[in-house]
Formats: sequence, C-alpha cells, structure tokens
Amino acid sequence: MDLSAFRASLAAPTPPPNLSFALKALWLDAEGDWDGAHRAAQADEGGDGDWVHAYLHRKEGDAGNAATWYRRAGKPVCRTSLDAEWAVIAEALLARRGLRSLDAPPGSPGA
Repeated sequence: MDLSAFRASLAAPTPPPNLSFALKALWLDAEGDWDGAHRAAQADEGGDGDWVHAYLHRKEGDAGNAATWYRRAGKPVCRTSLDAEWAVIAEALLARRGLRSLDAPPGSPGA
C-alpha cells in the first residue's frame, strides 16, 4: 500500500486490516479520532509508535510531551505543518511495511 491508497482508505468506515498500530493511529487521527489514535500509538511500543505519539501530542498543542516522544523515537522535533508531518510519517511507515512484506517468507506474518 502506498500513500495514495492509504489516503483513499480513509473513505472506508474502518481501517484496512493488518495495519500496524502506528499506521492505524495515523488512520484514526485522519478520521478525527484523536483518542483512538493515541491508544493505538501507545499500543505500538517502539520507534514507530513513539513517532506517531510525538505527532499526536504536537497536534494537541503539548510541545513538551511531544518533544519527549520525538526523543524516544530518535526523531527531531518537527517544524513543518501537521498535514505535512502526517504524510511524511505515513509514507515512511508504509515504505517500511512494504519492505518487511518483501523480505518475509510467503505465509509469514510480515507477508
């Protein structure tokens, strides 16, 4: 799935199946469900979830908390628009997801 397909999936009533928690968080955020997005980001402990978590706290206006999550994600504090940051994160996570699928043996969870 690329960014265009991910954006197109926002027309559906539910997120696409098999999204990572971090991608599900971005999907929910784009649908206006900040609380659901926050829960999904928290469920993804690690770099990807931390990056989305940072974005979400930046979006809510909590710069201090966002900075903590950017640091945990190993990312600089973002200074672009929220829409641009959302797209950058989504594109990066989708690209990684695609690479994992290509590297995974057929029938494995990453395939």
